[in-house]
Amino acid sequence: MRIGLLNLAHHHVISYIANLRALPGVELIGAADADQARCQHVAQTYGMTAFPSYDALLAARPDGVIVCAENTRHRALVEMAAAAGVAVLCEKPLATTLEDGRAMVDACRRAGVSLMTAFPMRFSAPLLELKALLDRGGLGQVVACNGTNQGQMPQQHAAWFVDPALSGGGALMDHIVHLADVLRWLLQSEVVEVYAQTNRIMHAASVTVETGGLVMLTFANGVFASIDCSWSKPLNYPTWGGLALEMIGTRGVVSADAFRQNLDIYNQRRGDHTWRFWGADADQALLAEFIHALRTQRAPAVSGEDGYRALQITLAAYTSAQHGQPVRLPLPDRRS
Repeated sequence: MRIGLLNLAHHHVISYIANLRALPGVELIGAADADQARCQHVAQTYGMTAFPSYDALLAARPDGVIVCAENTRHRALVEMAAAAGVAVLCEKPLATTLEDGRAMVDACRRAGVSLMTAFPMRFSAPLLELKALLDRGGLGQVVACNGTNQGQMPQQHAAWFVDPALSGGGALMDHIVHLADVLRWLLQSEVVEVYAQTNRIMHAASVTVETGGLVMLTFANGVFASIDCSWSKPLNYPTWGGLALEMIGTRGVVSADAFRQNLDIYNQRRGDHTWRFWGADADQALLAEFIHALRTQRAPAVSGEDGYRALQITLAAYTSAQHGQPVRLPLPDRRS
């Protein structure tokens, strides 16, 4: 399998480079980026080919590409890959508008290529154990869920995350989609109502986007869930963030933490506390699923439609926070 990288803006691209090279039978053919200086720097640092353009990379006939662009620039690259007959793994959120999200899903469907959304939490070992518990009825009937997806403000890694013209928003756009997708997957039910409140308490002097939020979801099966989607981790926190989920059922309560497979490392340097990861790698499993779906010519476990559903929930949260009222789903499906 020959895989290329379209745009290198997202900091997850570094993980993708290492994980692709660890997969047997996979060749990372290189990267292309409209920012040639960035492309050359990353290519030289990690020893890969820097293509002069997106068209040049696609002309090399990869089996699949990973779109790692700024959020608002996903659509053009996904449509370009689809037109070239190349399968796509697209960073989350799939898009920042319903029009773009639907256009991307439709373009890949018309071209007969797969579109997978980068939701690695579907492949998290603790969450897979939770999924197995639910599927065998071990928790009884689920009645409520409490999720947290917190992190550092990504400005330290990529300044475009706090530029709404490129990111589409702040902490809500960055963090809602992971738990929204996980909850849809675990509960096998769709969200029918969203209520949200946002704030800009943290980092208020340096950014104009929201830095914190609390989102309440009501599912068609009657379950309600909360999502704390905040950039609330301090800059000296041992990792960029974390994701945890508590589920309450008629037979008990279970808590899962997707980022606890690590060792605490301390040394004498001031503020230098890190986590050394040792467990199952959800990013590696995400890429393995993308590659296996290509090899077996089947649909990936996480689809573009899944990304679109999570985007709907996120956009409904923005509308709710703006007007102070719950928003019913689904939102109108806006075809391109």
